[in-house]
Amino acid sequence: MIIDTHCHLDDIGYIDDIDNVLLNAKNSQVEKFIIPGADPKTLQRAVELSEKYEDIYFAVGVHPYDAKSYDRSYLEKYINHSKCVAVGECGLDYFRLPEDDEEVKKEKTLQKEVFVDQILLAKEFKKPLIVHIREASADSLDILQEYVGDEGGVLHCYNADESLLKLIDKNFYYGIGGVITFKNARKLVNVYPKIPKDRVLIETDSPYLTPHPHRGERNEPAYTKLVANKMSELSDISVEEIENISTQNALRLFNF
Repeated sequence: MIIDTHCHLDDIGYIDDIDNVLLNAKNSQVEKFIIPGADPKTLQRAVELSEKYEDIYFAVGVHPYDAKSYDRSYLEKYINHSKCVAVGECGLDYFRLPEDDEEVKKEKTLQKEVFVDQILLAKEFKKPLIVHIREASADSLDILQEYVGDEGGVLHCYNADESLLKLIDKNFYYGIGGVITFKNARKLVNVYPKIPKDRVLIETDSPYLTPHPHRGERNEPAYTKLVANKMSELSDISVEEIENISTQNALRLFNF
């Protein structure tokens, strides 16, 4: 059994064939799915999917790119739903902010404020975090070390920054997806063996980051098999054991 801990099944690209996508996943032994909260405009769709399909769960959160649309009260509307298992994806993303001018400083400040508030939301409602970090490891680490409680969370699409392994002490897990199969993913390939196996999760980030050999196509949860195969290759552990370990990790973190 595999749990896809991060798949945007609420994306418009799945509206016409969600049943086939889920069937493909089931045929690849993917048994549970978590839709992260990223864009408030699609949260209602995520909730509806979780209510329609027994094995779909969701999280409430706002991606750093959408920090300007953050509304805590809207997230609180759904956070106590029986299928809500986490807060996020939240975090910091400086990738589109290359120039350090006043507008960029304001954007970074806003992202930090929204990130901290979602951490506090997770602490208040005792939910783990789903964290997005891109080109912002130092600031993210500082914030997480200062504010995170016992609930911990997962670093979605772990960026292979070894400094973030310090968060193991904060009950954090590390989401491994299709990037690990990319030919240019040398850093992640080198760092992956340093992650304790009881702290790895499998994800796809569908419909994005499709693993090799399907790059350029729409990603979907069935491709977690390709991720597990690569993790097995790098770990010298059987695919079945990787699937079992990552599933137990997900069950423990998200408390299904």
